[in-house]
Amino acid sequence: MSAPLICPSILASDFARLGEEVAALESAGADWVHVDVMDGHFVPNLTIGPDVVKALRPHTRLPFDVHLMVAPVDPWLEAYRNAGADVLSVHPESGPHLHRTLGRIRELGARAGVVLNPGTSVGILDEVIDLVDLVLIMSVNPGFGGQKFIPASLDKIARVRQRLDAAGSKATLQVDGGVTADNAADCVAAGADALVAGTAVFRGGPSTYADNIAALKGH
Repeated sequence: MSAPLICPSILASDFARLGEEVAALESAGADWVHVDVMDGHFVPNLTIGPDVVKALRPHTRLPFDVHLMVAPVDPWLEAYRNAGADVLSVHPESGPHLHRTLGRIRELGARAGVVLNPGTSVGILDEVIDLVDLVLIMSVNPGFGGQKFIPASLDKIARVRQRLDAAGSKATLQVDGGVTADNAADCVAAGADALVAGTAVFRGGPSTYADNIAALKGH
């Protein structure tokens, strides 16, 4: 079992020092930078616009993994891609035509992700699996950081892993929500390749980031 990719969510970072924070993540051994975009409509919070992503882009060489919790989502794809997003992940509920949205993300040259909320069926993947580069399992209901991991998510990770393997898909299987060093190994054992973590990475300040990331990797 290989170590997972660690994708710290800057939602939990010091917003007054965002440029320094993403640079510190790269130095600490993070694999991707996870950017939670919330519109105050699709989810009950308001966060990071494309101009902020663009401003952060020169501060790190790490891939920007942008999770779009906005509706309608299609009008924002190009703006975030132009700002520097490498991965764009969308919710099936955030637009009328998931297949078209994923195709558009790929046309823009980004990796296309599908996000499954706790109440979203894994069966939706069967219709779009050939367009999916990443599947993100939400192990909390989206909208806020600091929530508790939903234990039933482990079974969902395993079911998605089975679907991806059966289809011969090379898509990354990512988990987001309440991920800590205590449950990271369980997520990986269930089939996850990548872990999004906020508080578990950023607690303690920059001097602790390397140790926190290593703990999530199982080192």
